[in-house]
Amino acid sequence: MRFFYVFCFLIAFTSCKQKEQHLTKITAKTIAVDSTFRGNADINDAVLPYKKQLVEEMQKVLSYTPKDLVKNDGAMQSSLGNLMADLTFELSNPIYKKLTSKTIDFALLNNGGIRSIITKGNITKEDAFKLMPFENELVVVELTGDKMVEFISYFLKNKKAHPLSKNIEAVIKGDTCDLKINGEKFDPSKTYTVVTTDYLQSGGDRMNFFKNPKKLTKLGYKLRTAIIDYFKKTDTIRTTIDNRVIIK
Repeated sequence: MRFFYVFCFLIAFTSCKQKEQHLTKITAKTIAVDSTFRGNADINDAVLPYKKQLVEEMQKVLSYTPKDLVKNDGAMQSSLGNLMADLTFELSNPIYKKLTSKTIDFALLNNGGIRSIITKGNITKEDAFKLMPFENELVVVELTGDKMVEFISYFLKNKKAHPLSKNIEAVIKGDTCDLKINGEKFDPSKTYTVVTTDYLQSGGDRMNFFKNPKKLTKLGYKLRTAIIDYFKKTDTIRTTIDNRVIIK
C-alpha cells in the first residue's frame, strides 16, 4: 500500500511539473468616474480647508495690465518676452552685485519657456504660476567673446523671439547681426555677464553656448519668484515692442 501512495505521488508531481501555463484570456472593466463616484468623506473634509486656502492664495491680485501680453506679437521679440527679460534683469542685478560687486550686462531667456499669456485685466498669482510652472533657478554666467559669437549665431539661425533685456540692441541684416550691449558695440575680446536660468545654462533649448562658462554664479532665486515679486511691486504693467531687435 505504501508503494502505491509513493507511486501516485510521483505521477502527480510529474504531471504538474510538465504542465505548461498558457494565457488564454484578458478581461478588463471600465469604471466611470463621474458625479456618481463618491470619494472618502473624511479625506474630503480634511483636504477642503487647504483647498480653499490654496484657491484664495492663487486668486490674489498682484498687478494689472491694460492689454493682452503674448509671446508672438513681434519679429524675434515680443511684448511678453520683453517683460520677462527686463524683470529678470531688474530683480537679478542687485542680488548679483551684492554677491560679486559686479553688474549684469543683459538677460536672456527662451521663447519656449513662456508657457502662457497674460490677458488684459487683473494679474493674479495663478497667472504667474501658469506663465512659469517650472522650478527654474536664475544664474549668472560670464561668457567669453567666443561664447558670445556662438550666442549670436544661435539667435540668427533660430529666428525665434527669445526674450532679451533692453540692454541689447541687435540690428539683423540677413545672416549678420550688429550687436550693441549697454550702448557699446560688441567686443569679442571682452567677457560679458548674462543672467539666465539653470535649465538653459545646462544646454536646454540647445543653448550650448551657456555650457562651461568662464564663471557661474547661482543667485538662489527662482524665475517664478522674480515674476511674482515684480508684479507685486508694479501697479500697472507697461511693456511693448521696441528697438532691442530690428530686422532689416
